[in-house]
Amino acid sequence: MVNLVEAQKPLVHWLMKMAGIIPHSIEIEPGTIMNFWVPSETIQTPKKNKKLTTTTPFSNNQCAISPESATKPDPTKPVVVLIHGFAGEGIVTWQFQIGALTKNYSVYVPDLLFFGGSVTDSPDRSPGFQAECLAKGLRKLGVEKCVVVGFSYGGMVAFKMAEMFPDLVEALVVSGSILAMTDSISTTTLNGLGFSSSSELLLPTSVKGCKALLKVAAYKKLWFPDRLHKDFLQVMFTNRKERGELLEGLVVSNKETTIPNFPQRIHLLWGENDQIFNLELARNMKDQLGDKTTFHGINKAGHLVHLERPCVYNKCLKQFLTSLHAEKAQK
Repeated sequence: MVNLVEAQKPLVHWLMKMAGIIPHSIEIEPGTIMNFWVPSETIQTPKKNKKLTTTTPFSNNQCAISPESATKPDPTKPVVVLIHGFAGEGIVTWQFQIGALTKNYSVYVPDLLFFGGSVTDSPDRSPGFQAECLAKGLRKLGVEKCVVVGFSYGGMVAFKMAEMFPDLVEALVVSGSILAMTDSISTTTLNGLGFSSSSELLLPTSVKGCKALLKVAAYKKLWFPDRLHKDFLQVMFTNRKERGELLEGLVVSNKETTIPNFPQRIHLLWGENDQIFNLELARNMKDQLGDKTTFHGINKAGHLVHLERPCVYNKCLKQFLTSLHAEKAQK
């Protein structure tokens, strides 16, 4: 029987190409490959199109390293990097934002390690390692400055990128995320949602678990047939062992957590009905981050704010990006 989620991938890929981005794989270091969707004009295809492949120790699949060479993004377009969350790869997460941005911005959409074909043989599962690999990949693609937009797990990676690479990250937009998943926040959040572990919430193994995740992530009551949930589980929740390790690598002790002094402007763009990271957490984080941080809530939207209210989300995002460009022009 045809997997309905897998069957729509060619259409999604075609839509992305129509929006002006194409897939490109980068070898970050030996044993680590990261997939990006990048502006099509930045990729130069050689006459003899050969693919290099590498086989990972945790999978029977081969990951193609793109033979094309990458050039720097259009200097007239600011670079925006969209980092996905835990339940879907890059273009699935940001499908409603990409087309709205590519006219005026050079858009890069990475797949984090163990998502969408990005792999590593490194044992490091921390957000810091994801951020390091992402920064190396962007630099290999010719990106010198960028605004990073991070959702959920991708927001934690984005915060790490901004902290570790302030010369690369000019500003941040974060939705449905926190600086770090401390043990106290993890326990409080999971208990409040009725889950015993982050894996039970974010790595469902059944249609029932997939429905439970959707219920807490969305403001609206969304119904999909069981078959679609089953197909989504099969396609989107691969590399389960490694993703479980990523979740374990997220949680840090309260004692080990400090608030970085970010030099960048940070905009928190939130669903006001987010049940996973609620408004109280968002507003407390705004106060902790200081005067360079702004907050905007979108009503009638939950954790999946960018999917539930894409038009409002895109308008708010573009307003922030426009304000950044205006500030830069005045300097």
